[in-house]
Amino acid sequence: MTLTHPLLLVPGALLCAGLIVAAVVISRRRSAALAAAGIAPAGSSRRRLGLCCSLAGVLVLTVAAAGPVASLPVGRSAGTVILAMDVSNSMAATDLTPSRLAAAQQAALAFIDAQPDTVDIGVVGFDQGALTTALPGADRAAAKAAVESLRIAGGTSLASAILGSVSAITGETVTVGEDGTLPQLGYWGSATIVLFSDGEDTDAGSGGGSDAITDATTVAQDAGIHIETVGVGTAQGTTIEIDGYQVHTALDTDRLTAIAQATGGHYHPASDAGQLDGIASTIDLRLTVADQDVPLAGGFVLIGLALLVAGAVITGIQTGRVI
Repeated sequence: MTLTHPLLLVPGALLCAGLIVAAVVISRRRSAALAAAGIAPAGSSRRRLGLCCSLAGVLVLTVAAAGPVASLPVGRSAGTVILAMDVSNSMAATDLTPSRLAAAQQAALAFIDAQPDTVDIGVVGFDQGALTTALPGADRAAAKAAVESLRIAGGTSLASAILGSVSAITGETVTVGEDGTLPQLGYWGSATIVLFSDGEDTDAGSGGGSDAITDATTVAQDAGIHIETVGVGTAQGTTIEIDGYQVHTALDTDRLTAIAQATGGHYHPASDAGQLDGIASTIDLRLTVADQDVPLAGGFVLIGLALLVAGAVITGIQTGRVI
């Protein structure tokens, strides 16, 4: 137990000391007066019981005024969530209305609104690289502004998306060594990455991109970070124009499912806007147990008042007076 205002104990202690001195002086004067009248005083030990209860009540109320708090383990939905938003060229496809990116943004905004205040939310936009557009924090307005400001640009690197999101969680740049060495980040079990993407990866065609995705996923898995993937688009896909070329693009469910399952997360299909709107309710954040300061002043006040009342009653019964 700790005290919020420990200095308030000083005047409280002085008050208790003053009351003790006053009680002793009054008791002696009363005993002297009774002795002068030839009356034997009643047993002092019984009279002291009521006095002790009253003084204890004052002392407990003094502690209550100092603001006692106790650190207790409390279960709550807590942790860090990174919204990794795909802004590659394929997200301009219109197989979702008005576009994949716009539908993903709408779902991400709904997801932000659905989270409790105990969850810190950050935003990472990614194409062939990853850029943290909003650091994890409690500022919902900043997270929403970051989501709304995303624009289409470039190719896709899911490995960069994962490593960029892990970097935002840990607060340090996370990379895979040139020799394939994976970083040791410790355990971040209260963190979750929600990856909004169509699953296409422009680096995966050479084979090296697939290895990079596997390495990045392993980094998240080793750190205890779950990845929840949200598939944005349709399996039938559509054709978009990139640099004057007509390119077919479609949802890659298998890749997104593999990423999620490798980290203990889940794949969430969202083939139409209606499914995207409800995605916030389908993703379960983990409950954690954290120490939380619980104020105890109310309990101390009740105990203090009970002692004062008990002291007054005992004194009244034994002496016919309250003091």
